[in-house]
Amino acid sequence: MFHAMLVRGAGQRAELVELDDDALPAGDVDVEVDYSSLNYKDALAVTGRGAVVRNWPMVPGIDLAGRVVRSESPSWQIGDRVVVNGWGLGETHWGGFARRARLRAEWLLALPDGYDPWHAMAIGTAGFTAALCVQALQRHGLQPEAGPVLVTGASGGVGSIAVRLLAGLGYSVIAASGKPQQADWLRGLGAAEVIDRAQLATPGRPLQSERWAGVVDTVGSTTLANACAATRWHGAVAACGLAQGADFPGSVMPFILRAVTLYGINCVYVPNAQRRDAWALLAQHVPSTLLDAIGVEIALSEVGAASDALLDGLRHGRTVVDVTR
Repeated sequence: MFHAMLVRGAGQRAELVELDDDALPAGDVDVEVDYSSLNYKDALAVTGRGAVVRNWPMVPGIDLAGRVVRSESPSWQIGDRVVVNGWGLGETHWGGFARRARLRAEWLLALPDGYDPWHAMAIGTAGFTAALCVQALQRHGLQPEAGPVLVTGASGGVGSIAVRLLAGLGYSVIAASGKPQQADWLRGLGAAEVIDRAQLATPGRPLQSERWAGVVDTVGSTTLANACAATRWHGAVAACGLAQGADFPGSVMPFILRAVTLYGINCVYVPNAQRRDAWALLAQHVPSTLLDAIGVEIALSEVGAASDALLDGLRHGRTVVDVTR
């Protein structure tokens, strides 16, 4: 028997229950989960406040880290330490908010050097997404000398790790946040400047004064439109979130008059080669000692309350879930 958070139907809150291995879905590798993490998407699934879950019943949790305890795949041996994020976990396949997970072998990655399971989950999908955004800016050819990079939603999970990763790579970071009390914390992560998110949250001109060379946007909607409108010539914007909304009330002007490029970032279905590169980038520039300051641990039994707080904007940084308690 093992403990799990279980969503039984659409619009329902997850409950803490006991399950046995016979309840697990199909898969060729079993993982004893040590830690998961709480992301925005997880909070929607746990509270029933968003259309995230596709199949029921469902164990939420889009991340997990632990140890292989059963394997029918030659790629994985009992005792291997692994990390899994994306691939539909917590949406179409049972995820990390349980002590046991049964998964497809090709979804697993070896735990990156430099991270233990706790620190891997302090990174989690949020940090992985931040790395994908930064990789997109790098592939675009954006160099630190081109100018500052804006990070919206900088106090959140994706934003905070994006700030640290960009700063570690030598970029000057402008952090936009609605939490002025976190300004010193963001500067400690490496932000050169902290601005109020209100500067970007209301409609602005379709083409604005050039302020930044690149953007990591976790917010969407009007914020994304304004971020694009103030991006410099031949700049790049990586969009990965919709905390403000899924709409894009913008203009084509930044794209056709300044040759700005908008990259869409999907963190769920990413080839393993790119996953390994993203995790290696994180391990190089986001040390575990820094994650101790970003990550806050909660028990599996606290996930419900923490999900409400996250959706109400009352949490910052990363939330690591100890699924053993």
